[in-house]
Amino acid sequence: MILGIGTDLANIDRIAGTLERFGDRFRNRVFTEVEQRKADRRRDVAGTYAKRWAAKEACSKALGTGLRMGIAWKDMAVSNLHTGQPVMEVTGWAKERLDAMTPEGHEAIIHVTLTDDHPWAQAFVVIEARRVG
Repeated sequence: MILGIGTDLANIDRIAGTLERFGDRFRNRVFTEVEQRKADRRRDVAGTYAKRWAAKEACSKALGTGLRMGIAWKDMAVSNLHTGQPVMEVTGWAKERLDAMTPEGHEAIIHVTLTDDHPWAQAFVVIEARRVG
C-alpha cells in the first residue's frame, strides 16, 4: 500500500548560486558527508546537489510533513546502490515519522527517482508499506 507520495522541482542555477554564496555552511547544514563526497566527485556538482535537495523536499512531502515538525535536512539522505539507483535513508525525526505512519505488520520502503535537465532537477518519492512475512 502507498503511504505517501512527494515530488519537488529545484532550479540548478539557484542551488549553484547558494553554493557559491554560502559554500560549506550550506553544504554542511543540508547534506550528509556521503552526499557531499558524491556531489564533489561529479562533473555537474550543482546539478547533483540540486537533485538531492529536491529528493529531501519530496521525501518530507511523502512523510506528510514538509520541512517542519522537527525534520532536519540531514534526517533524509540520498545515496546510490552499486547499480547507480538512488536510495533514500531516513534517520532522526524523519525515521520516527516513518515508523509512526507504517501499519503494524508492514515494513516501509522508500522509492526515489531523480532526474535533471538543466536548469531543472526533479525528484519523486513514493513510500510503500509492504506486509512482512
